Amino acid sequence: MVKYYLLTIFALMLFGVPAVSSRFGTQVDEISQLFSQVTDQFAAVILSHNPKSIAGIHSRYDSPIGIISPQSTEAPKVRILIVPGHEPGYGGAEYRDLKERIMTVELGQHLATFLKNDPHYQVFITRDSSDWMPEFVTYFHDHWDDIVAWERASAADMVHSISVGKTTHAISVVRHNTAPKEVAYRLYGITKWANENDIDITIHIHFNDDTEHPSGQPGTHTGFAIYIPEHQYANGTTSRAVAEAVLKRLQKYNPVSDLNGESSGIVEDPDLIAIGANNTADAASVLIEYGYIYEPQFADTQTRSVAITDLAYQTYLGLEDFFDSNNATILSRAYDTVSLPYSWIRVIAGNDTQNTDVFALQTALAVDGEYPPVNKDFNQCPRTGKFGTCTRDALKAFQMKYGIADEKNIVGEKTLHILNQNFGLRSI
Repeated sequence: MVKYYLLTIFALMLFGVPAVSSRFGTQVDEISQLFSQVTDQFAAVILSHNPKSIAGIHSRYDSPIGIISPQSTEAPKVRILIVPGHEPGYGGAEYRDLKERIMTVELGQHLATFLKNDPHYQVFITRDSSDWMPEFVTYFHDHWDDIVAWERASAADMVHSISVGKTTHAISVVRHNTAPKEVAYRLYGITKWANENDIDITIHIHFNDDTEHPSGQPGTHTGFAIYIPEHQYANGTTSRAVAEAVLKRLQKYNPVSDLNGESSGIVEDPDLIAIGANNTADAASVLIEYGYIYEPQFADTQTRSVAITDLAYQTYLGLEDFFDSNNATILSRAYDTVSLPYSWIRVIAGNDTQNTDVFALQTALAVDGEYPPVNKDFNQCPRTGKFGTCTRDALKAFQMKYGIADEKNIVGEKTLHILNQNFGLRSI
């Protein structure tokens, strides 16, 4: 409770002194300057930062046993926190029978599995589909007043930094929904927990929605985007480096968002609580919108699981690239996608076949360099599991490459043979 009162006093000092100064003029200028010095020193203690540097995180990844402590029997690991978006029982986008808060857990659990199977990482996840993990239930309960006071002091410190010119005022380029107060405090609490538990990288998982589309009907936008803190923030530089590595992986098989403001793939945002609003986060922090919830690959029950698992795998490979781009080339999998290898056993002719067959076909065509077809991109031709014009055009180019002239618009026996030979289970 002492810390709570100190933080409250700090906030009053930041806001109160400028107000008195503006009312009484130069008579209190010296007092204002003195209080400014005191509040700066107080902020340095109460709101102290230990931001994760690129070199610092890399040193953990590369450290052999005993490098941190001669008594250590285990090499230090990169500590990663996975945060599936929204609350366990409510919130997030919904489309027909899909709920974002459930999809984020599925992707988060797949990502956690990939990371846990790698000895470089120690992985934490905030929740499952039914509740918060026990350590977060306890933390929210025992530290709620501290979280509230810390948030208020951080906001006051940001106002003060802007007022004295230490930080420039930045504006979000994409509008976001405002989180309910209790939800916002839990997000701040997750950041505070991450700071206190020496987390190196925090990954927030979301799926987007186009709020203008009619209920039950798909919207017009497609693609993923990665949000990072404003570059002035303590964790801005390291967060961007992580985001750039993940972006390169995701965009190999998936469209970058075509929403205005997101088309670069990486978006700086000063106000997203999850990634460190008011300069609160020490860990490299990214929030990934993995696509729009109504996109066909998610809406279809056959392709949803493989599409989500593949997104998790691409994220894992992106993290590997952040540490060492050579690592991902020597992993045990034969392909940089979980969609391959694949065994095609039936002719594909239009949409009368399993959509997983088509999804794997589209992926194989992408690896072969034919998908999306010429003069198209992944926004126009995403991997959907639907056998449409994009797939037919890419298939035509593929068949021409391999000298198959008598299987127009279908994956017949000759094409199946080439696919299974080049991308099937026997090719490993």
